Amino acid sequence: MTHDPVLRPVHRVGVIGAGRVGAVLAAALRSAGHEVVAAAGESDASRRRIHDLLPGVAVAKPTDVARASDLLLLTVPDDMLSNVVTMLVASGAVREGQVVAHTSGRHGLAVLEPARLVGARTIALHPAMTFTGTEVDLPRLAGCVFGVTAGADDRALTESIVADLGGRAMWVPEERRTLYHAGLAHGANHLVTLVAEAMEILSAAGADDPAATLRPLLTAALDNALEDGDAALTGPIVRGDVETVRAHLADLRATAPQTLTSYLAMAHATLDRAVTDGRLLPIRAAKMLRVLDDAAVPGAEAPHHQPR
Repeated sequence: MTHDPVLRPVHRVGVIGAGRVGAVLAAALRSAGHEVVAAAGESDASRRRIHDLLPGVAVAKPTDVARASDLLLLTVPDDMLSNVVTMLVASGAVREGQVVAHTSGRHGLAVLEPARLVGARTIALHPAMTFTGTEVDLPRLAGCVFGVTAGADDRALTESIVADLGGRAMWVPEERRTLYHAGLAHGANHLVTLVAEAMEILSAAGADDPAATLRPLLTAALDNALEDGDAALTGPIVRGDVETVRAHLADLRATAPQTLTSYLAMAHATLDRAVTDGRLLPIRAAKMLRVLDDAAVPGAEAPHHQPR
């Protein structure tokens, strides 16, 4: 590690797992003045990302990447992370003073404990953003929140790395990492499924461009929900339009049955929140609940809600 004239550390960066996240973060650190010395990626897609986003960077074995770097980014899938750390430490590729950071949302510092025990500085560094694995992602990092966990002695280092990535740090306690990640997955990953199903329904209804039909509505709904929470709820459930919802369910069963289970799940959750928020009277909610329960998909476990 070297230092520039204003004493900002300049790292020799290595990345193991040059997937959509790893190659982009390494490219961002390179743009910030750090030296990316090596990357490991086994698939053709990973090697293309290294070529496109990190031109001139050597493709090497994971142990060689670790030995060449003083800031090692582990951007492998969650279920592989523990084995990768154990393998690197057992091979002697991790050393005292080296910074070892992973980008898992679920995991905190515990998964890096073998590296800490040999003297490495360990950081959990998760970008709360979805990635394409292309240069399109680089400007999106500006202002991106990183869910970070680190020891007290490494907080300044962690914030420096996040700043070089263009983001801002949100400190997540070790014991809350999984809950933090569940919130992101529920909000973003399940949103993709919801939107894809909505486009399928609109296609079945004859829309020639379902995405264009949904875009202004979804953009407004998302902005309103982020600003106002449950107060942003609109639509037939919060209005208590029982017969409209009954008609929705009948048409979905006939035309887009693959969407019925998720429609019912979200309708139950929406109903519960509308009642809790005081926007739907219990007597009206009870009628809506009966309609939803009557439409339950055979074999699927329906949520057990009681209007409050």
